[in-house]
Amino acid sequence: MDLALLYRGPLASCDYDCPYCPFAKRRDSREQLLADRARLERFTDWATAQTTDRLSLLFTPWGEGLVRSWYRRALTHLSHQPHIRRVAIQTNLSCRTDWIGDADLDTLALWCTYHPGQTPYDRFLAKCRELDRLGARFSVGIVGLPEHLDAARLLRADLPDRVYLWVNAAEGHTYDDAEAGVWTDLDPLFPYSRRPHASAGLPCRTGESVISVDGEGTVRRCHFVRTELGNLYDGTYRQALRPRPCPLATCDCHIGYVHLETLPLYDVFAGGVLERIPAPPVPRLDAPRTRLPLESAASRCP
Repeated sequence: MDLALLYRGPLASCDYDCPYCPFAKRRDSREQLLADRARLERFTDWATAQTTDRLSLLFTPWGEGLVRSWYRRALTHLSHQPHIRRVAIQTNLSCRTDWIGDADLDTLALWCTYHPGQTPYDRFLAKCRELDRLGARFSVGIVGLPEHLDAARLLRADLPDRVYLWVNAAEGHTYDDAEAGVWTDLDPLFPYSRRPHASAGLPCRTGESVISVDGEGTVRRCHFVRTELGNLYDGTYRQALRPRPCPLATCDCHIGYVHLETLPLYDVFAGGVLERIPAPPVPRLDAPRTRLPLESAASRCP
């Protein structure tokens, strides 16, 4: 079986406090951190043992995972498993980068977000350049707020052309055509992120070849649909995997709408769906914005 899994354990602590982040942040206690570590290690053991399946894994923690040693160890270990095609994580890149040299860089990938005001620009750029020097596979992104525009332009100028710079539409922010055009100049795929996608009743790969898993092993079709499909560790989820339409009115997060079968994003991101890296060349959507009824606001994605 070919299966993509989005894992989100109980970790909620983050070293950043972004005012636009919709995720509730807290300072995890020692007991909470130990529980998160135990759950991650259980998931890692499960994924390691699934040698008859072909797995792709994306870690989407509420907080920042890579500042925790157990996330770095898990990604490094999983990257070396021959039945795992990709292991990726969403990160603010505040962590050290030397551990990446121990991973299989054909399998590991990073989805990196720059948060102006939370870390100096030069420090973040230096981390990106180190990733590039190591040969790591990564994308870089930013939330499309007006006050972030200068930083986004700097990133696009300073990053190698081969590094994709994505822009998430900011939650609650409306983009007129002129403003959307400015962001599209930086990210040709921004029109997909501009407005929520109508998704009710539309076919989606989640629940069939893509699933969401929490720290207890509870399986759901995606992070945004709470209906349970079974448990990962007792195998009950497998009998529930099948094609099914989206039950929600809209989908406004990249980690959700990228799996909609009505969008061409599996072709756009061929080989890089989980880490948000499009296949070159990146297409530019120059059609009038009003002709893109399935644009989305990926405001809930880190």
